[in-house]
Amino acid sequence: MIKFSMRGIEFRCSLLALSGYLLLFGLLCGLGVWQLGRGEQKAVLLAQQQDVVNAEALDLTLQTGIDKDVLRYRPVLVTGHYDIKHQVLIDNQTLNGKPGYLVLTPFLPDSGQPGILVNRGWIPLGASREVLPDIGISTVTQQVRGRINRFPEPGLKLKGAEIPGETWPVRVQVIDSQLLADRLGYALADYQIELDSAQPDGYQRQWKIAVAIPPEKHRAYAVQWFGLALTLTALFIWISSRKIHRG
Repeated sequence: MIKFSMRGIEFRCSLLALSGYLLLFGLLCGLGVWQLGRGEQKAVLLAQQQDVVNAEALDLTLQTGIDKDVLRYRPVLVTGHYDIKHQVLIDNQTLNGKPGYLVLTPFLPDSGQPGILVNRGWIPLGASREVLPDIGISTVTQQVRGRINRFPEPGLKLKGAEIPGETWPVRVQVIDSQLLADRLGYALADYQIELDSAQPDGYQRQWKIAVAIPPEKHRAYAVQWFGLALTLTALFIWISSRKIHRG
């Protein structure tokens, strides 16, 4: 038993109770510090991503060996033409609560490099799933501008969701660039270009920077953990103390 008095208040607790308090206090404070660290990491990541977004457009026609993770969100341009006979619809895509598709069209660079899937944006489902939307586009040689990104990833991947159908445009729920390349008969890059909102031949485009939890939320979580540590301390003091009555 640990016992001492201070300013007319007696504090009394068992060694086990003190050990339990210190353990929980350390755990709660540790979680708070961890959340602050995560918030700082996310803030740095967002700043780095913003630097990439604001960078000068990279001409992919002159590039080889693109690393989609290093150059993610980097503005790019490439000259070539669309392969309008072989387009891809990513199914089960919602925008403002409405069902629809993301339209991805292969773009063949003039440099002879692998084709690149250009995400032209979101289009509504229409009256029936049996009738596919009209996604026609010009094949004239042109320069496409956009930004590099990974392919969209569903929250839940169903078996066979990446297997393209037999007729074009194909509908899939997950993009597998190798499977599509096999169907197309030519190589495909393992990333997409999200078409710039100022470019023609696109649909609704609301490109975002993906951060699972923003820095502000991490800081809010840290405040909660530190608040719990403070509450635990106040409770422990209240339970372990009593006034000394002098006769």
